[in-house]
Amino acid sequence: MDAEAAKLLGAGLAAIGAGLAALGVGNVFAKFLEGALRNPAASDGQQGRLFIGFAAAELLGLLAFVIAVLLIFVA
Repeated sequence: MDAEAAKLLGAGLAAIGAGLAALGVGNVFAKFLEGALRNPAASDGQQGRLFIGFAAAELLGLLAFVIAVLLIFVA
């Protein structure tokens, strides 16, 4: 396998992380809605944690995207 093929294969594997981040964000919001429907009074107190979880999942997705772009255009 030459270097160009390995670089593109690595970028493709890194891009999988961006797709998995979308699943993580969906899971965060699904669990929040599940908890909010079970106990509506506590949902206001948990909204800050919702946004922290959302930001963490999105950060990992963006990091995977940046790694993929760096592998394609820089390495």
